[in-house]
Amino acid sequence: MRSILLFGSMALALLIGVISLQVPAPRGLDTPAVDFAAARAMADVRVIARAPHPIGSVEHERVRGYLFGRMIGLGLNPALQTGSLSPATIRWLATQSDTPPTTATNIVGVLPGTDPSAPAIVVMAHYDTTPESPGAADDGAGVAAILEAVRAIKARGAAERTLIVLLTDAEEVGLDGARVFFSEHPWRSRIGAVVNLEARGGGGRAMMFETGPGNRQTIALFSHAARRADGGTTSNSLTALVYQLMPNGTDFTLARDRGIAGLNLAFQGRPAQYHSPASTPDALDQGSVQHIGSQALEATDLLLRTPALPRATQDQVFSDILGLGVIGHAPQTGWTLFALALGLAAFAFWGGRHATGVTLADVGRGMISGLWFLATVVVLTQATRVLAGPVLSPAVPFDLYYTLMRRLPWMEAGAALTVLAVALTALAGRDAMGQRVLTGALVLAAGVATLLGGVNLVVIAAAIVAIALSWWTQAWPRTRWGGWLGLIALVLLLGGLVQAVAPAAAFILLWPALIAATAAALAALIGARLAGVRSHLAPAAALVLGGAWLVSLAHPAFLGIGMDLPAVLGVVGLLLLMLARPLTPTHPRALAAAAVACLILACGLSATARFAEPAPTPAEADAGADAAQG
Repeated sequence: MRSILLFGSMALALLIGVISLQVPAPRGLDTPAVDFAAARAMADVRVIARAPHPIGSVEHERVRGYLFGRMIGLGLNPALQTGSLSPATIRWLATQSDTPPTTATNIVGVLPGTDPSAPAIVVMAHYDTTPESPGAADDGAGVAAILEAVRAIKARGAAERTLIVLLTDAEEVGLDGARVFFSEHPWRSRIGAVVNLEARGGGGRAMMFETGPGNRQTIALFSHAARRADGGTTSNSLTALVYQLMPNGTDFTLARDRGIAGLNLAFQGRPAQYHSPASTPDALDQGSVQHIGSQALEATDLLLRTPALPRATQDQVFSDILGLGVIGHAPQTGWTLFALALGLAAFAFWGGRHATGVTLADVGRGMISGLWFLATVVVLTQATRVLAGPVLSPAVPFDLYYTLMRRLPWMEAGAALTVLAVALTALAGRDAMGQRVLTGALVLAAGVATLLGGVNLVVIAAAIVAIALSWWTQAWPRTRWGGWLGLIALVLLLGGLVQAVAPAAAFILLWPALIAATAAALAALIGARLAGVRSHLAPAAALVLGGAWLVSLAHPAFLGIGMDLPAVLGVVGLLLLMLARPLTPTHPRALAAAAVACLILACGLSATARFAEPAPTPAEADAGADAAQG
C-alpha cells in the first residue's frame, strides 16, 4: 500500500507541477480590444524579426523606421534620442567591424495622462539583436508585446499618469541605450515605475525575476495585476536574489540602480533559440508572447491608474503558488514559520516516541542521511553534467556557451533523474544497495567529473563525505520516524541558517519544512505507528501539494543556473525526500533497482546531448565570426 501511495503521490505532484508550468493559449484576432492578443502582437514580430538587426546594420535601420511608424500610428508622437556609446562598447565593436557605430538611438513615445504632474510610467524593451539572430524572442517579442499592450491600454480609456514607451538600442552590446535614456533624457527625473520585457529563450512561462529596491508594495501591486493576466504569474524572491548576485544585467538594471520601482519580466524556455539563428517568428512560442504580454499589460495599466505608486519600504519574501497567485510575508516572519515548524516537529517526535519508541539518536541519524544525500547529489550531478559537455571556464571557447544552451534540456533531464536515483537510494537504505557498490559509484562519478570537467574541490570534498557516510553505520536511520523527523530537522537547521543570512531565500526551505512538520503532527495524532492508509493520508497530501510546488520551482531554477550548478536540483530533491520519507515502501531492493535504472538513463541522456546538439565545426565557427563582423 505504501508503494502505491508513494509513487502515486509523486506522479500526481509531477503532473500538477508540469501543468502549472504550461503557458496560456495564445489569443486570436477576435480578442476584445481591451485585452492582449498574441495574434495581434505576432504581426509585429514577423516584421521585426525578418532578419538579424544588430546595431549599425541596414536591417537595424529598417526595424527602427518600422517601429517609429507603428508608434506614430498608436498616437505616441515618437522621437529619436541619440547618445554616445560607452568607450568600452566602442572598443568591443571595433573588434567586430572596421566601421563600428558610435551612437545608440532610442525610440521614445509618449501617451499623455490626464495629470501631467503625476510621475510617469515607463514600459520598455530593446529592439537591437545579436549579429547572428533574428531576435524573434530577444527582444522582438518584448517590443511587439509593448505595442499590443499600448493599444489595449488606449482602448481602456484615459489614465491619470503619462505612459512613456521606450524602445532602447544597444542593449546587446552593453545596455547603452538605457544608460543614455536614464542619464540624459528630460523625462528621467519624472519616472515613477518601470516595466521591462526581456527573453533568454524562445518559450516557456514568463517570470517576474527582478524588482526595484524595497519591493513590498511593488509585489502587492504585481500580485493584483497577475490575477488579471492570462496564465497568472511565475515569480519568487529567491530568483530575484540569485539574479542580483549574478553578473548579468538588462536595461532594467539602469533603472533599478537609480532606485526606481518596477518589474522585470522574461521567459527562458526553449533555450536553443537564445541569441541563435533559430529565433525566428515561426519558432517562437506564441503562448509565451501571450503570457508576458498580458502580464505587462495588466501591470502597466494598474501602475497608470492606481491612486498611489509603490514606494520603497522593505523587501518582501514571496513566491507564486503553481501560477495561481503570489503569497508573501515580511522577512522577519520567517522566524515565526521556523518556530511553528519546530513546535509541530517536536509534537510529532513526542507522539512518535510514545507510540514507536523513536529516539533522538535516530533523529540524528536521519539528519546525517540527509547530509549523505546532498553530498552524493553534488558528486553524481556533476558527473552526469560533464557527460553533456565541458563546464564553462576561461579556457572554454565562448561560442560553446550557445551549444550548451541547446543541450540544456538534455542536461535538465539527466540532472533530475540523477537526483531521483539518489533519493530512491536514500529511501532504500544503505544495505539495499551495498557499501561497496555505493563507494564504487561515488569514486567513479568523482573520477568522471574530474577527468571531463577539471579539478573541482567541492566535488572532491563531497565525494569524501559521501563515501565516509556510506560506511558509517550511524549515518542511516533505523526507523521511519527517525528518518522523517531527521530530515525535517535538517531542513529546519538549514532554513534557520539561510533565514539569518538571506531571509529572501529561506522560504524555499521553511515552507516545505512547515508542510512536512504539519503532516508529521497530524500523523502522530491519527496513527503514529504509520501503519494503515489513514495514518498515511497527511504525508501523501503533503507530498502532492508540496511536491507540485517544488516541481514548479525546479524547472525555472535549472534553466537559470543549472548549466553551471546542476546540484541546484539537490535542494529540491532533499525537500521532496523529506516529504516522501514516511511513505517508504517495504521493498528496498525494488527501490535500489529503480535507482540504478534512473542513473543509467540519466547518464545516457546527458551523453546523448553531445550527438543531438554537436559543437560547431571550425568552419562553422569561422562563418559565425564572419557574420558577427557584418
